Amino acid sequence: MSYTILNNAPFRADVVGSFLRPDKLKNARNLHRQGLLDAAGLKAVEDECITDLIGKQIKHGLRGITDGEYRRSFWHQDFFWGLGGIRKVAGASGYKFAGIETRNETSGICGKITGHNHPFVEHFKFVKQFESKGYGLVARQTVPAPSQLLSTLLNVRKNEEPCHYQDFYASLDDLITDLGAAYRQVFTDLYNAGCRSIQLDDCTWPVLCDTSKVESLGLNVDELASRYLQANNEALKDKPADLAICTHICRGNYRSHFFSSGSYDRVAKYVLAQENVDGFYLEYDDERSGSFEALKAVPQDKRVVLGIITSKRPELEDLKALEARVHEAAEYFPLDNLCVSPQCGFASTEEGNELTENEQWAKVDLVVELAQRIWG
Repeated sequence: MSYTILNNAPFRADVVGSFLRPDKLKNARNLHRQGLLDAAGLKAVEDECITDLIGKQIKHGLRGITDGEYRRSFWHQDFFWGLGGIRKVAGASGYKFAGIETRNETSGICGKITGHNHPFVEHFKFVKQFESKGYGLVARQTVPAPSQLLSTLLNVRKNEEPCHYQDFYASLDDLITDLGAAYRQVFTDLYNAGCRSIQLDDCTWPVLCDTSKVESLGLNVDELASRYLQANNEALKDKPADLAICTHICRGNYRSHFFSSGSYDRVAKYVLAQENVDGFYLEYDDERSGSFEALKAVPQDKRVVLGIITSKRPELEDLKALEARVHEAAEYFPLDNLCVSPQCGFASTEEGNELTENEQWAKVDLVVELAQRIWG
């Protein structure tokens, strides 16, 4: 059997995007926080470390290249803070993961939300230059999904300050309209900078799949799911045909700890069936993920990346068992439109997961070997 050659993300062997920060970068960021290293000095270290990282991504067989999120502290907050109308605040508490709590920085609203001159555009331009280092390389920009910011502003998890969006917007619909427009502005600026691959990272949906969280937080699943879908699709309106935008649906990843559990079944009719993206990166690395049956909701002209290799633990999965899982998923979704990856990034925050850099690259090598074994 011959398989389709994929010229843009998702690729057969893919990654979610974040990588462990090297000690040199961690030290530079600490010095910068203490006022002992200026912004130019920090950027020089970031540039050096990102250059080295991209070389390693290419060496280990990846076609989608990222900056590893090396210029960020959080996978999501740094992007939010770059939007107009959003401010950095100290939350009442951090996010409560299983067995650990995150740092307590979060986001609040301070005006009309806009997306002009977002710093991530300049971040992307640095990565773009490395596409010339090999045939078929595609520079990718990862950003948190609009629904993630909406969830934060609405204080859905009860650990952030209330949005008070009524101070600036007559209705929630008006807020979502501006949120979508701000994201479209960022997407346009990225596109004009040569970006053809954007990944939306989204932890909102798995919270709605976690029965214990829904009950403890008193969430109206259908109402929130409708609003999340509205926000994401508002941002995706008028997307250029040659710009691949995919969503990574994440159950949380902080220092190898997770945030939520549950299968995608509860929200599949919303996000998997109706979100206007080109594909989905889905976590399927352990029993918390449920079965592959939810894949039946994904339109068959999209792609699905099976995150069946964990980025949380160093132990390598069995290659034959992984191959069997891919073929099990193919009972619900076409094999030719499937890809494989780790279930999440290796460092959603600068602290990183509990594994070494060598163990990280061994996971990447396993992803590449698995894809070659299945699709050649």
